[in-house]
Amino acid sequence: MSAESATGLEAFPSLQQELDRCMKCGMCMSVCPVYNAEKSEGGVARGKITIAEAVISGDLALEDQEVIDTLFNCLVCKSCMQACPSGVQFDRIMLDLRAAIVKKKGLPWVKAAIFAGLKSPMVMDGAMKVGAFLQGLVFREDLRLRAISPRSPFAILGQSAGFDENRLLPAPTTNPLRDRLPRVIPAPDSNMRVAFFTGCSFHYFYPQTGLDLIDVLTENHVEVVVPKEQQCCGTPVLVHGDVESAKTLAKRNIDAMEQSGAEYIVTGCGSCGGAWQHEFARILGDDPIYAPKVEHWAARTFDISTFLTKIIDYRRPQGQVDAVVTYHDSCHLKKSMKVFREPRQILNEIPGVIFKEMAKPDACCGSGGSYFLTHSETSGSISERKAVDAASTGASTIATGCPACMMQLLDSTHRYGSKQRVRHYVSLLADAYRAEKEAWDML
Repeated sequence: MSAESATGLEAFPSLQQELDRCMKCGMCMSVCPVYNAEKSEGGVARGKITIAEAVISGDLALEDQEVIDTLFNCLVCKSCMQACPSGVQFDRIMLDLRAAIVKKKGLPWVKAAIFAGLKSPMVMDGAMKVGAFLQGLVFREDLRLRAISPRSPFAILGQSAGFDENRLLPAPTTNPLRDRLPRVIPAPDSNMRVAFFTGCSFHYFYPQTGLDLIDVLTENHVEVVVPKEQQCCGTPVLVHGDVESAKTLAKRNIDAMEQSGAEYIVTGCGSCGGAWQHEFARILGDDPIYAPKVEHWAARTFDISTFLTKIIDYRRPQGQVDAVVTYHDSCHLKKSMKVFREPRQILNEIPGVIFKEMAKPDACCGSGGSYFLTHSETSGSISERKAVDAASTGASTIATGCPACMMQLLDSTHRYGSKQRVRHYVSLLADAYRAEKEAWDML
């Protein structure tokens, strides 16, 4: 049996081509958040590529636990891809290797159970609602921040995963976003319908942000449809190597959008938007039924900032929002969807907002979906740097375009920074529209 067959990598013919592109120059070292935190060659893209080459040659075994641990010690933030002079698509290498690991060894039972729940909306909704109702047993509640932190003794038990008593998390809602909404939200004088892909975070943790996004769209005469059949975008399962579950979720989401009657899909999360624009094509590009649908929707999926500034030329608000704001570029929003100017344009056009750029605004915050759980020490080191950079601006608010980053920044700004408020930039725009209406009502 060849080394390639022994590793299970024969299904990924493009992998060797990507590995061959790497010149081992080390440019990735300057931008890799894991390397900067750990100073280990195995933490950077170059080191992982060397390991991948050794696996393919048969010098290392894919199922070796040290190999697995090294390959999963990556945020897949794509920072290395921005610095690489050879254009190595390192995310493809990581996802292919992780998929090969799952194909060979299967998923750990915890991941298997969680991913099975993601594919079952009734189970997922039920579990999240029960958890929201019972959160007071395990977590303390901070009403001012709408956040929770672990109680003792759970804080002691959770320390190894970063869940000590100081860990701040957004409180899950007992009334998820899609449950609050009709299928179609009309807009005055509307001449366009878009589908809002809510993703999991808006649905379960940040429903108000989802409502803000809808308010901004309807304020701009855009009718919004919220398909009830939509599910997780599949990014969390894809980055953990479960390609089959990712395909299932992608197909269900495509089916939901096909029935929506929408002209475009609007997202407020870079991971979700990146899945629609890129990852669905990656996993369904050879599917004779879904490939054309993937291509159709990939070209019609936009982050809310791009949709507002490039598709409809949104109405500039007149309402005042007094805040000093800095902005964090989420990895997937900037490096996958290529969105970074548009949110800044929106923030700079809100009356009263004073915008201050932080140092290295596109440096990863250390969240990486579940990375902060599996690699809490490294994640904490990465997030501390981000919190210090944000605090140095003197801004009272950190805006971003990713709910997962919002979760991480909530914790890191209180743990390492100056306790700034963390918000999605679309919520600041919604505030400006509301302030405008309130000013008119007072006349």
